Amino acid sequence: MKISDYLDPQLVVFLTAESRDGAIKALVDLLDEGGKLADKKVFQEAIFTREGLVSTGIGMGIAIPHAKMKSIGQFFIAIGLQQAQGIEWNSLDKVPVRIIFMIGGPDDKQTEYLQILSMLTSAIRSVDLRKKLLKATSSKEVMDLFTNALP
Repeated sequence: MKISDYLDPQLVVFLTAESRDGAIKALVDLLDEGGKLADKKVFQEAIFTREGLVSTGIGMGIAIPHAKMKSIGQFFIAIGLQQAQGIEWNSLDKVPVRIIFMIGGPDDKQTEYLQILSMLTSAIRSVDLRKKLLKATSSKEVMDLFTNALP
């Protein structure tokens, strides 16, 4: 199992959104257009509900909004990059978010979900990877970083 197994170049977006809600909506739209969501509205509500419990801004300029639902068959990760000033996300370290990993998947596969989170958080600890992501100019470049740079 690798992070790249859950990625799709069509699920990478370079965000212009300046707010957390705008970024979330842009990623949900991307997932819906990519055919990943059975019900866009329900998924978006689940993301916002989760965000209302505790911010998914984990620090280092990264947020990992997520939702698990019966209507989703397999896990996926959409990537949003806000390469400009960052987005206020109420992160643990108060640093604006510039890299967003939106995860969706089935609600009955907790072990797989925890493995995905573990792999992702291990990868993004790399300052080099974060810098390269923020300098990327195409979804192919982002995909290559996860395919070639990580085990």
